[in-house]
Amino acid sequence: MIQPLRGTKDILPNEILIWQHIYKVANEVLTISNYQEIRTPILENTNLFERVIGDETDIVNKEMYTFKDKGQRNITLRPEGTASIARAFITNKLYTKSNLNRLWYLGPMFRYERPQKGRQRQFHQLGIECIGSQNYIADVEVIRLAIKILESFKLFDYKLEINSIGDSKERKKYKETLIKYLNKYKQDLDEDSKRLQINPLRILDSKDKKTQEILLHAPTLKSCLEKISLDHFNNICEHLTYLNIPYQINEQLVRGLDYYNYTAFEIKTNTLNNQNTICGGGRYDQLIEELGGPKTPSVGWAIGIERLILLIKEILQIQNKEPAIYIIAQGIEAEKKVWDIINTCEKNEIIFLLDLQNNNLKKQLKKASQTTTKVCLILGDNEISNNYCTVKWLTNGNQEIINFDQFDKYIKKNKNLIIN
Repeated sequence: MIQPLRGTKDILPNEILIWQHIYKVANEVLTISNYQEIRTPILENTNLFERVIGDETDIVNKEMYTFKDKGQRNITLRPEGTASIARAFITNKLYTKSNLNRLWYLGPMFRYERPQKGRQRQFHQLGIECIGSQNYIADVEVIRLAIKILESFKLFDYKLEINSIGDSKERKKYKETLIKYLNKYKQDLDEDSKRLQINPLRILDSKDKKTQEILLHAPTLKSCLEKISLDHFNNICEHLTYLNIPYQINEQLVRGLDYYNYTAFEIKTNTLNNQNTICGGGRYDQLIEELGGPKTPSVGWAIGIERLILLIKEILQIQNKEPAIYIIAQGIEAEKKVWDIINTCEKNEIIFLLDLQNNNLKKQLKKASQTTTKVCLILGDNEISNNYCTVKWLTNGNQEIINFDQFDKYIKKNKNLIIN
């Protein structure tokens, strides 16, 4: 028997309801704030992610699904959404249509990681990008929208962590200061953290206890920030306080992608253990220019859908909408007439179930009684000959004869009884 690939998962009909609900809520919340949905290909040139994410990151070196296509081009299944949005912004020249583009997306991403609860190799992200504003208000806007979406799902047990990682010049200065400090403890660092010269800021994310102890007395990034960076960050914090959005400054928060500057933030929950980050984002003012586009400051975030579902599926208890009408057609002419009955159900937005088994009427009625439907519509030779439909109420056994020319009126009149 052929099994799904490790790290991939089928989303079954009884599970898809919560995915549809997430899309609906995101669309409603983001549309009100003038964010427009965008969909980009899951396949991109490998070079895009090498340039955007950084070829020294684990994502590029260890986790990307990369292959050569039949034209010998290096192709990658997208590991995150921002790079593709930036590429789409440039290639479609969205900057010529508006100085500010507010975009959102929801789709699959791919990373070769160890599958675990809330994280598959094919996973999904909901993300937004506010493209074209350097104003700190944009940072506040996207953070507020992330909180609003989470709270729309009745998720209130979260913690917002935020930090300023400055600009490239300030980070360069900090890297030098940090390396100088950590060199004294190089033998005590965990294996990943010993690669000091490659990506020293990633050490701040280390989960190793000994490394964390060493970092307790390390110089902070804030000590290297200048007035513009500090003012930008302080203004964001003031607005979050005004909005009654609780936050915690985490000076070791740097995020795992090289393109961030100034603001970096994560929203965490206490209920997912190690996989407790459900939203992460920040500002990326140089990214679009580095890809060949115009200088375009931007800020955004992404929410992991699988992790979100783990948190909200018990809270929301979304119920499937069951069919309210069961339809039986017996005979060739009845099988034609049934399409008129179906049209009436569709017009009145009533979910129906058409019996497709070639059983006798008794067996079909028994099948109808085993469903959650309240009404059974019967079309047979007698009904066709006399131009009527038999309506059997499964809730009390009552049976009515309704002429075809009165059927639509009858359904409209009894709709509430049928669906409630």
